[in-house]
Amino acid sequence: MSGGAGRVLVVVPTYDEALTLPGTLARLRAAVPDAHVLVVDDSSPDGTGDLADAAAAADPAVHVLHRAGKDGLGAAYVAGFGWALERGYDVVVEMDADGSHQPEQLPRLLDALDAAPGAPAARRADLAIGSRWVPGGEVENWPWHREVLSRGGNAYVRLALGLRLGDATAGFRAYRADALRALDLGAVESHGYCFQVDMAWRVARSGGRVVEVPITFVERTAGRSKMSRSIVTEALWKVTVWGAARRAEQLRALLRGGLGVRRGAGSGA
Repeated sequence: MSGGAGRVLVVVPTYDEALTLPGTLARLRAAVPDAHVLVVDDSSPDGTGDLADAAAAADPAVHVLHRAGKDGLGAAYVAGFGWALERGYDVVVEMDADGSHQPEQLPRLLDALDAAPGAPAARRADLAIGSRWVPGGEVENWPWHREVLSRGGNAYVRLALGLRLGDATAGFRAYRADALRALDLGAVESHGYCFQVDMAWRVARSGGRVVEVPITFVERTAGRSKMSRSIVTEALWKVTVWGAARRAEQLRALLRGGLGVRRGAGSGA
């Protein structure tokens, strides 16, 4: 497996991706032949689930998880993570089906999970994020307002959460299974794209090491984007709430520390 990562499962959530899924699967299987794929389909009305079933029947490395209905990106990924952990995979990858995440760049993420030769084992990454907004990263065919929204959103995440990432909202990423096991996945309630922020923050807060790998993000050429005003609103609201809770926690810690100093001074007088 690339980079010595172990058994890899790529989770691909789908809803109405019939135009893009077959090509994405073909490219993925060619780029990382040893990796397995799990298509998590939310009962797509366009027949995406049937196409996934056909691919699974023809290729034992392709699996399908059918869900009853459209329940959000986050819920689909959490279901895929659970499926992967139950079956003992070592690495779990998030990847879109629409072609915006290039399968040919997946080996970079898998390699990034492992420490450089000779480096301490503690330096290996728990989460590798394919980043658009670090040196070497880029986007193709994006309208200017999408770039402004993404860059601005990530700046707000850094300000609110103190999460030192260039692209916390990126959806092309690889997790060590052990890092996922350390989290309470049942407590993850984020549905839209703020799920990506939520997961990166949880890994970082649990003591996991997060690294960013530059990628080229390509705007989809077929199908319809799932971005909506409600998704943006959910992300803004949740990050604000998380940020406020973080500030309150910091304030409580500061007050406890100050009170401890005063008590210590009094007892030593």
